[in-house]
Amino acid sequence: MKNKITLIFLLITSINFFGCSPANILAGGASTGMVVAEGDRSIGSVVDDATIKINIAAKFINSNDNLFVDVSSTVLDGRVLLTGLVDNQEIRIDAVRRVWEVNGVNEVVNEIQVGNRASLKEYAQDVWITTQVKGLAAKTLGLRSIGYNFETIQGKVYIAGITKRPSQLEELIEATKTVKGVTEIINYVIVNE
Repeated sequence: MKNKITLIFLLITSINFFGCSPANILAGGASTGMVVAEGDRSIGSVVDDATIKINIAAKFINSNDNLFVDVSSTVLDGRVLLTGLVDNQEIRIDAVRRVWEVNGVNEVVNEIQVGNRASLKEYAQDVWITTQVKGLAAKTLGLRSIGYNFETIQGKVYIAGITKRPSQLEELIEATKTVKGVTEIINYVIVNE
């Protein structure tokens, strides 16, 4: 009975925390979104990743280093991509350590940068770039663009997702290159054959 109550609580929390779209795709997140690609994954895999994401958020909330605000996570098939900007190397290492403590994590890709944002203008520029890239993705790929997650840190655009269409990914990367302010594109998209 206790397990059923825990499962129901987890599902309700997941729905409230992530929201559901009509295509059985979960999206949402702490400081940025997590998108589960297309219909290429089973609902079990989606729920497992959502559970990992929630547990990472709990670990980050309990940190004294503001990890919940400063670090974003994207989870795909137990693979966790961390992005963000922290004050020092110790905080960066602590974030990775906390993620490895979460059950179900198979790999951690650490793209957390050390430094600080020079200004609110720089942060606004990153938000603007992410918005432009999402718009171009929607224009270029249509509804399939929801299968990708975008994050921009100091002009670097991180793309994560899962696709069965390598040509679609190339089209997305070429479109991203046209956005003013993009200094680098870092591709973490998994191409399933």
